[in-house]
Amino acid sequence: MKAIIGLGNPEVKYLKTRHNIGFVVVDKLLEKNSVTLSEKFQSFFGKKGDVLYLLPKTYMNLSGRAVVELMNFYKLTVRDFIVICDDFTLELGTLRFRKNGSDGGHNGLKSIINLVGSSDFDRLKIGIGPLIENMPVENFVLGNFREDEKEKLDKITTLAAEAIEEYLKTDITNVQNKYNKKHF
Repeated sequence: MKAIIGLGNPEVKYLKTRHNIGFVVVDKLLEKNSVTLSEKFQSFFGKKGDVLYLLPKTYMNLSGRAVVELMNFYKLTVRDFIVICDDFTLELGTLRFRKNGSDGGHNGLKSIINLVGSSDFDRLKIGIGPLIENMPVENFVLGNFREDEKEKLDKITTLAAEAIEEYLKTDITNVQNKYNKKHF
């Protein structure tokens, strides 16, 4: 069993923000695989076969709460899930798979690491940068993508969804070698 966890914020006002790119990728996977969501584990939750899909409703800073509930219910370890999140230090159009690592200043990852007690889980970071000069990070990540970025956004989120499907069939090393770069 493998869980795909997309990070974002649940309110409509955050729907198209940079911080919600994890939700966007999981939504593409849900649509492609005809997965219906219910509310469970403080999240929007779906299951198809041995794949679990989780979109925490706890807000970014408390994402770990939902992840722990899912782990406890399904008896998952940190090696049984992958987290999809934004990274403002990477340029839009860039994907970066990692086997583990620090939170890198990302509050969603920080919450998960703190509450599951480990940073040894797979993750896919999707570039949303570059950060606009003199703009506070919070304003940037909670801002919407510009009109001129939307085509690239659609391409990279579609590619990220394809990469996650390949990850499920192969492993993290394979997708790192194939996808860790700027694509668009």
